[in-house]
Amino acid sequence: MQIIQSRRSFLASIAAAGAAGLTGAAPFAAEAPLETSTIRLAKIRGICIAPQYVAEELLRLEGFTDVRYVMAEAGYATAEKIARGDFDFSLNFAAPLALAIDAGEPIILLAGVHPGCFELFGNESIRGITDLKGKSVGIQGLGSTPHAFVTSMAAYVGLDPQKDIRWVTDPSVRPMELFVKGKVDAFLGFPPEPQELRARNIGHVVVNSTIDRPWSQYFCCMLAGNADFVRNNPVATKRVLRAILRAADLCVAEPQRVARQIVDGGFTANYDYALQAMSEVPYGKWREYDPEDTIRFYALRLHESGMVKSSPQEIIADGTDWRFLNEVKRELKT
Repeated sequence: MQIIQSRRSFLASIAAAGAAGLTGAAPFAAEAPLETSTIRLAKIRGICIAPQYVAEELLRLEGFTDVRYVMAEAGYATAEKIARGDFDFSLNFAAPLALAIDAGEPIILLAGVHPGCFELFGNESIRGITDLKGKSVGIQGLGSTPHAFVTSMAAYVGLDPQKDIRWVTDPSVRPMELFVKGKVDAFLGFPPEPQELRARNIGHVVVNSTIDRPWSQYFCCMLAGNADFVRNNPVATKRVLRAILRAADLCVAEPQRVARQIVDGGFTANYDYALQAMSEVPYGKWREYDPEDTIRFYALRLHESGMVKSSPQEIIADGTDWRFLNEVKRELKT
């Protein structure tokens, strides 16, 4: 009963936000009909992609009658599943998306949704990124989101990530637990992991991508779609993007309600951590930042480190399409 009431109240907030101009006019007139009424999105561990989770009712307002969430792993695995057609769209982290495009995965990046959600935690021996030289970093696996981002950070300060860092993986233990147990020197966390570590007073933040340059100046999470779906369903693609960007606006306008919604929806368990993430992540920046700059920045770092062979411009040419974003920006301009 609580979930039903929450969804009803959330719908009411969507309507109110629309009336107040926060989410734009709905429905949008004079648009072609949807090519499909079914849309599939990823459900992954991590709450920074909250706009994807709270977009369900907005997607229904856009005309989708069948909205599904499919379990998936974060990072490169998400991109692979988009490419295979296991689901149609997902927010994912910029660096592993660049890796996927370089590998020839048929995905299309459509927009940046928010910057700043990852945090690099270190023990007392690490005070800056350069201190990672000779140290151990816990990751899920080579090519994972933390591996790609820490590689980018290390390359940016002149380290050789392949030679200077000892990458530690354990399939049976989460990287955060390796850090908690003192088995690695550093670890890159995504919400709610940073919130949990701070609550437990474990380690310290070396880099906070919400506030520390240059990381705070680029998107963390971007919307990617299956290339065939995007080509064959342009109307549906635009409406999906519009719903998710409107949901990002709701994260800014109604952080408490969004936090409750994603907890009631089973996307995360701890309301306090969810609310902290909603309050800290700058979801409103999607209008201001240039997604192409983000891909160029991370692709260059990954190219320097040898993780990608393609040039940044080749990755942009092969795996991005900003036309839908430009249309939606004009429609939702406030």
